[in-house]
Amino acid sequence: MKHELIVLTGLLIFSTTSLALDTSGTQQIAEVEQRMQEVTPFAVDQTVESFTKTVHGGVQHLVVKSAANTRQIKLIQAYLLKLANDFRKGDFSVSERIHGAGMPGLAQLKTAKPDDIKFEYVALANGAQIHYSTEYPLLVQALHFWFDAQASDHGNNEIPGHTQHHATPAE
Repeated sequence: MKHELIVLTGLLIFSTTSLALDTSGTQQIAEVEQRMQEVTPFAVDQTVESFTKTVHGGVQHLVVKSAANTRQIKLIQAYLLKLANDFRKGDFSVSERIHGAGMPGLAQLKTAKPDDIKFEYVALANGAQIHYSTEYPLLVQALHFWFDAQASDHGNNEIPGHTQHHATPAE
């Protein structure tokens, strides 16, 4: 009986800890969405965003939930184009305002020289993407940390058709 009580107590502690962690994760996502809505021109609740790591960096997709929402598509495209241009200049201030100065990988990305990382913007029919790539292992690691933090803070959504144009992680 004593052994069963110990096991039951352990399960109770574990389950309440898991619930608390889940709640704080949900709260973090809500706070990031709030800050994101304050600094972005598009309606966050009408979009889906994903961050996929690759061998040389990663790909960020931002698309509308409804392909008929042409106004939001234009806002997304303008936003990601500006973001890519800012990043090329070493300006990560939008990311810092949304996620905080202590965001993993951010400090390393801010120290990169102008051509150390490529930020390739591509307009998509339903939104846009930025392909981040570098040949420097420490910057790849910083991008991966940054992508993990982005995915954690935003939730890393599955975008239909996304994997078709990124068949391998080597891209």
